[in-house]
Amino acid sequence: MLRALVFVLVALPAVPAVADESPFEGHAQATYARQWKPSFDSPYSGPNSLSARQATSYSFTGTVFLGARMGSGWEAYYNPEFAQGIPFSELRGTAGFTNGELARTSGPELRNYTARAFVRKTWNLGGDWEDQASEANQVATRYAANRIVFTAGIMSVLDVFDALDYSRDARTQFMNWTSLTYGAWDFPADARGYTRGVAMEYISPAWSLRAGRFMLPVESNGLRLDRNIGRRYGDVAEVERPYTLLGRPAILRALVFRNRATMGNFDDALALGAATGTPPDLAQVRRIQSKLGVGIGTQFEFAPDIGGYVRASLNDGKTETFAFTEIDRSLAVGALAKGRVWGRSQDSAGLALYVNGLDRPHRSYLAAGGLGFFLGDGRLNYATERVVETFYSLSLFKGTWLSLGYQRMANPGYNRDRGPANFVGLRLHTEI
Repeated sequence: MLRALVFVLVALPAVPAVADESPFEGHAQATYARQWKPSFDSPYSGPNSLSARQATSYSFTGTVFLGARMGSGWEAYYNPEFAQGIPFSELRGTAGFTNGELARTSGPELRNYTARAFVRKTWNLGGDWEDQASEANQVATRYAANRIVFTAGIMSVLDVFDALDYSRDARTQFMNWTSLTYGAWDFPADARGYTRGVAMEYISPAWSLRAGRFMLPVESNGLRLDRNIGRRYGDVAEVERPYTLLGRPAILRALVFRNRATMGNFDDALALGAATGTPPDLAQVRRIQSKLGVGIGTQFEFAPDIGGYVRASLNDGKTETFAFTEIDRSLAVGALAKGRVWGRSQDSAGLALYVNGLDRPHRSYLAAGGLGFFLGDGRLNYATERVVETFYSLSLFKGTWLSLGYQRMANPGYNRDRGPANFVGLRLHTEI
């Protein structure tokens, strides 16, 4: 068996050379976003409520993307990043936060850190060769249509999984957290959105399969990762299938995940609170347990340069949020158009709707006065949190865009007694 595997790997086709190939490549980006929130109606608030007063928020991030082609199918990448920012209400009070870049910031002081440091190995199995242009975290190369890819190191799980073309990048597309990936996927990440782990992919024109194991933070939404990846971890698997819809190309994806960590259970916290006559507290009932969930998504073209997507996801709703945000079920629908349609090829515009919800244990915990990592109005008149987001991105000159965005949020923090809240934003993004 081992000899057969070695023979297959040795016999794999060599990668054709890329014209003007260089062993090292680099790119960079910088993004500044500022949002304004008018005051809104709120008869009461709690320790983790979105403030009803008018307020402003901003974020600033800068990243350098360094890549190296090492030969024999190996590539290496390193991303130093720096960030600063001030969120609304100390990043509390909503499930679908309005700025996906705020996960990376750590206050008003500019801080630097390693965002990514990973290696990628590709085994080309056959089929047509596909040119891959040089871009952030991708050296210019050629891949076979059928291939196996191994990735390991410091990365974002979203670099590999749920690679939706129309809604995944808060720097250039939609900004709400629910636009980044499946809302109910408590995806493995530290407080900045990065983790350590390994992933394997089988990619072909007919279908693709991905699986990986990644580190979770030691504490809910903390910066320090738990290195005991054999005992506490986040597992994820995804299958992808291309298809056609009304004669246009489309992709269907299904994802499952399992997180195992020292987490609090909502029913345990409610039971302890009832027995002691105190508000429920997840910190008092934490133990090693698992969270399971699933996501299904599709993207499709309406016409050249106009596409849409749907994402639906849910988790078991039993345990506290550990790495993403407080969503147990989510539906996201959106459309994105490139400016070529109206004669401005570098512009883009989008419109999306997000509906987020909580399962019964999570709702009961918040209604009894419990505090989650992000939520806690002291009581809860439950309703789904619903957000409409739209933006227009104007190309100022090559590599630089100015975007105007608007989000309207009904029932912030799942509370129909509060809101709606409105958010207007400006975003300046440049890349080389």
